[in-house]
Amino acid sequence: MPEPLQLQRRTDRVIATLSRPEVRNAIDQDMIDRLHELCRELESEPRTLILIGADGVFASGADIAQLRERRAADARMGINTRAFQRIRNLPMPVIAAVDGYALGGGAELAYAADIRIGTPRLQIGNPETGLGIIAAAGATWRLPQLVGEARAAEMLLTGRILDAETAVAWGLVSSLYEPDELLAAANALADRIARNDALATRHTKTALLAPPAAHPEVELELQAQLFESPEKDRRMAAFLERRTR
Repeated sequence: MPEPLQLQRRTDRVIATLSRPEVRNAIDQDMIDRLHELCRELESEPRTLILIGADGVFASGADIAQLRERRAADARMGINTRAFQRIRNLPMPVIAAVDGYALGGGAELAYAADIRIGTPRLQIGNPETGLGIIAAAGATWRLPQLVGEARAAEMLLTGRILDAETAVAWGLVSSLYEPDELLAAANALADRIARNDALATRHTKTALLAPPAAHPEVELELQAQLFESPEKDRRMAAFLERRTR
């Protein structure tokens, strides 16, 4: 059986391709298990993660055949929710490169990323209420942070699916690329991240994820750690040397 999550590992990043093309990369239990395995790896060996889908689709949603059989106890386990939370909390940035459909759980996986880019054929949203359920794997709390409460309410309560131009205008994705350029664009972002100090990048993500009540103390403590870092001294010395040439 083909791997539902195909991995390309590099020293500074992992490219994870969702690959269940027969069901438009629908997220099933096997894929969730593989995402947990990947998270364990990246928690112990932090690298940037690029998430992308195979065959012109990011992920069409959760696997409806499995979802239909789940009951209350399954809902309370948060099968998709826990995996997406783990992705959200990875130490290094997560980039979602979204082509075609990103619906339901697929959209919620994209919302868990730090950076989202897309293609002109992007379709993203949460039609869960039309299936008799709610978007319970992150949309109800992440989407308001991303697009604002009014727009999030419209999307979640009506099941509206955004096209690419609207997704950019609403700030849900930052930029669009042609499908054959999408992975290269994601790698270019990862290249820019890799040129920066890894610890400063990790601390920046920690600050971004901190609750409002934690600011500004969280930044001050993280900055205090960086002020004692040899890498800070090295990079600033190099900057000053370049400036005086």
